Amino acid sequence: MLDGKSILITGGTGSFGHRYTSTLLDRYNLKRLVIFSRDELKQYEMQMKFKKHNSVMRFFIGDIRDKDRLKEAMRGIDVVIHAAALKHVPAAEYNPMECIKTNVYGAENVIQAAIENNVEDVVALSTDKAANPANLYGATKLASDKLFVAANNMAGGITRFSVVRYGNVVGSRGSVVPLFQQLIENNENYIPITHEKMTRFWITLQEGVDFVLKCMTRMQGGEIFVPKIPSVRITDVAKAMAPNISIKIIGIRSGEKLHEVMCPADESHLVIEFSDYFVITPSIMFYSRPNSFLENSLGEKGESVAEGYEYNSLNNEYFLDIDEIIKYNFKR
Repeated sequence: MLDGKSILITGGTGSFGHRYTSTLLDRYNLKRLVIFSRDELKQYEMQMKFKKHNSVMRFFIGDIRDKDRLKEAMRGIDVVIHAAALKHVPAAEYNPMECIKTNVYGAENVIQAAIENNVEDVVALSTDKAANPANLYGATKLASDKLFVAANNMAGGITRFSVVRYGNVVGSRGSVVPLFQQLIENNENYIPITHEKMTRFWITLQEGVDFVLKCMTRMQGGEIFVPKIPSVRITDVAKAMAPNISIKIIGIRSGEKLHEVMCPADESHLVIEFSDYFVITPSIMFYSRPNSFLENSLGEKGESVAEGYEYNSLNNEYFLDIDEIIKYNFKR
């Protein structure tokens, strides 16, 4: 699929970028892999980690807020993976314009640069927080999703844009697993839980990377892809990681949801269900396509969901129990 292609990853020095890079280099014979980010130290560290691939890899220092720099970086690029974002919920609330500049204006710059360079495919990473957003970060990612879906109309089918949406990655920065690990290492007396009924979706970093790669073969342009993944109760995660430490309920924080939502009920008329994922189709579409969203190039066929259906971490059919959670390597 990607042999001989030139690929650019925005925010490529982050956790996703590292794992995605490693997976691409292991599986494909790339023409070029460009890491685009604004952190020179992380770029240097990544360059040392993948130094045996120096003939393929390129490192561009730049910010997605800078459209001209993006246009330079995308020259000759076939595929763009847009992973750059400001993601810390409290920081976004305290610095709202900075979050908007990166997550919304930055998304617009990625789109314009891709169209001007005739990039073939662009996949933008999203978050469950973009569905019925309860905080500024979620609102900016919803705006970003809308921009990428609508970009297909501007590109007229020359450049295809799609979005991949999933919840918090197990062990990622800002998730409960590293927080719980730190509390355990510090010999704290209790594990703080914001609500005893809170649930979350459960996906590992490698599973997220593999889903993005699979969606690149499925995409027609304009879809929001949502994986079918298990749910967990946060109390069960705490019990799996620290069975001998008590749990203390501290109350839901501002902007925090009790359950994660990935396909909201208000958009059920747009949702198509496949065997292992959902597709949220675009609400407005002015360009033509060879296939219906009900079937993709892999021959996978889907069906429209019932009116009012919502895919969230509470109504999910598959929950991990404590024993299943224990089997995971939380440092992934």
